[in-house]
Amino acid sequence: MSPRRRRAAEAAPLTRPGADRGFGGLRRRVRSARSGLRTRLVVAFLLVAALSCGTTAALTYRAARNAILEQTQDTAVSHFRDQIQGLDLQLPVDPNSFQLRLQQIARQGKPRPWRVYAEYGSMRLSSSTSPTSSVITSELRRAARGAPRGSFQRVVGGGHSYLTVAVPAVFAPAPGAEARPTGLVLYAVMELDAEDANIRAMVVAARDGALPALAVALIPALLAARSVLRPVRDLRRAAHHVGEGRLDTRIQVKGGDELADLARTFNASAAALEHSVAELRAAEARARQFASDVSHELRTPLAGMLAVTEVLDEDAAHLDPDTAAAVRLISAETGKLAVLVEDLMEISRFDARAAGLHTDEVDVAETIRRTLLSRHWTDPAQVVTELPTGIRARLDPRRFDVVVANLVGNALRHGRPPVTVRLTTEFRAADLSSWLVTEVADRGPGIAPDVLPHVFDRFYKADRARTRSAGSGLGLAITLENVRLHGGTVRAANGPSGGAVFTVEIPLTGGEDTA
Repeated sequence: MSPRRRRAAEAAPLTRPGADRGFGGLRRRVRSARSGLRTRLVVAFLLVAALSCGTTAALTYRAARNAILEQTQDTAVSHFRDQIQGLDLQLPVDPNSFQLRLQQIARQGKPRPWRVYAEYGSMRLSSSTSPTSSVITSELRRAARGAPRGSFQRVVGGGHSYLTVAVPAVFAPAPGAEARPTGLVLYAVMELDAEDANIRAMVVAARDGALPALAVALIPALLAARSVLRPVRDLRRAAHHVGEGRLDTRIQVKGGDELADLARTFNASAAALEHSVAELRAAEARARQFASDVSHELRTPLAGMLAVTEVLDEDAAHLDPDTAAAVRLISAETGKLAVLVEDLMEISRFDARAAGLHTDEVDVAETIRRTLLSRHWTDPAQVVTELPTGIRARLDPRRFDVVVANLVGNALRHGRPPVTVRLTTEFRAADLSSWLVTEVADRGPGIAPDVLPHVFDRFYKADRARTRSAGSGLGLAITLENVRLHGGTVRAANGPSGGAVFTVEIPLTGGEDTA
């Protein structure tokens, strides 16, 4: 590949030209972006960042909430207990004076004023207009009777949070004696709306702080994804170059992580592949050179053998039948051997890129007729021609003769007559070019589908049990090389009504002289 074509290949997209055009291409690009490694890395990074932010915010919120509520309830419980212990009670209490005392305690409540309730037997008094409270639960009442130092509870009622504190009034029958309950229990009820407002403010602050944090986290996520994907892109580009045959492609290894190990493995594999391919090419070149040398060495003695066998063949009619049959067999086999040697030398010239074109502007129909005439394929029962006159093309007459002769000879050997040779021209609007189309069709059983891809392979035999064929096994391979030399193509197929059809397409301008 020339440097210019190589640079063009590097700059070209990896997909087929035109494949990404239109809405279909847009959908594929969007789908590829969604499922791409970069997108997955960024999403994973953002998910980790979001999870970290959420966990930190939740733990911080829980600790701050508990601190706020514990500070409030500790202050309220401690102060209310001190207020109750400071009471100078005379039981039974006077309801009017005791209610005034309850209102005084309520006004002195900390951290903010309370509503104070008292229960003594069937008596119910409070610092407010209602003698009882709906937020004082039976659980708190039971806890207060069993706890001389009191108890507290946080409850929710009417959409508001409350702190309820219960402290029983006790007395000691003697100094140092165990305190005993008097049966009077005082309750303090305080709303926690201020604390709830503080907690909601913390939640809003955590939410408002998390979104900018995620936006900021997107930047390192993109940078991290880029650094991770750079070796992957290098590996993809290197694999693409190796696929194009540039086996000397290597990746620059950086660092010592898993991607660096992958790059080293790729370099080692590419080096091994390059070494193996070089050995195979060298072995193939040696084999081709050997075949070429052997063909050259056989050519001279074969020429002498052909001359002798021709003389013997002419005199075979004067020999006894057994000797005549042996002479004709030797003559025929020598002729086949000469054809094989000539074909080997021809294919060797193609392999060595020594084959060239000597073009001339010719009447194609007349050229085909001369080919058929020189092989004695003039019987209409054997070969039928459809050769319109006036078609001129620039061809190498000798190589085009080989193409037509190989295709017709192959059709006569492996198909059934009559073989049709059809000549047409074709104009292609895509590139405004005109082509010469030569079609050779037989009436035989056609070519098996599993054989079709191999009909132009060298020495390919569809029937492996058949060790010898009438031809050299190189005729169609030489045909393919000659057509390629003209810048054309040849293909094999089965006709709609049966039989094999070989189609040769060559530009009407033909190829330029190359030798």
